[in-house]
Amino acid sequence: MKKIVLFAAALVATTVVNAQTGEITSNRGENWLSQDGDWGLTFDAQPLLNYAGNLFNGTNGNGGVALNNLWSSNNGSQVIIAGKKLVDANTAYRGRVRIGFGSTKETFFVDQIPQPTPPPTPAATVEDVEKNGFMAINLGAGIEKRVGSSRIVGVYGAELNIGFGNAKTTYEYGNALSNDNPVSRTTEEKQGSTFGIGLNAFAGVEWFCAPKLSLSGEYTWGLAMTSSGAGETTSESWNGTSVTSTTVEGTPNDGNADKSSSFGIDTGVSGARIGLNFYFQ
Repeated sequence: MKKIVLFAAALVATTVVNAQTGEITSNRGENWLSQDGDWGLTFDAQPLLNYAGNLFNGTNGNGGVALNNLWSSNNGSQVIIAGKKLVDANTAYRGRVRIGFGSTKETFFVDQIPQPTPPPTPAATVEDVEKNGFMAINLGAGIEKRVGSSRIVGVYGAELNIGFGNAKTTYEYGNALSNDNPVSRTTEEKQGSTFGIGLNAFAGVEWFCAPKLSLSGEYTWGLAMTSSGAGETTSESWNGTSVTSTTVEGTPNDGNADKSSSFGIDTGVSGARIGLNFYFQ
């Protein structure tokens, strides 16, 4: 919040010093402002703000505003690629996208069952392997209205966002099930697919700090709905003569609800955004 206030104060100060109307050009005749037909590409400015904050307070743990905290995964908010197309001096179409796929693999060394005869020192080991994978797709589209012809431009509009996601974990064991190893164990966990939709109104400002380059700050008010279905858990066990496999709905004993849904209308449903914008023909 402190960074947003400082950012807004800087914009106000710049407005007082540089307020002017009409076409604005650099010393080399370059137009500072965006124009009809320009394409825009927006980058998340959060890393720059964190760096500046570290310079002022001497710490490395500055938190900050997420680009979009509606669509997030277990490792935090995701940066979404954003762009726009100016169709006239006062209107732009906006788009946002995140297409993510990922996986991890962990290997654990466990004692072999049964141990060779005679037992070696150290004990013989085998490998247990855990594999995790996820998929996340987020898409957004909206319309932006632009007000002003100075280096400070007001923006407002609305966006619609939709998102899909799922994840799966598989387990591979080095020790086979047998009379020497008659355990029950999980072989696969599938999380229920998640669907989300958000409709947001936004308002903010852009400050053109160089030709075709601007810093932007926005805040949103809107609604968000998400729904997650039940997953599946597959396990195997030894019945005395062979291995049996069982699949049940849900993920037992993980402490989480098997199905969930949410709905909210609030400021910050999609988070505050600080962006670095580049415009080009």
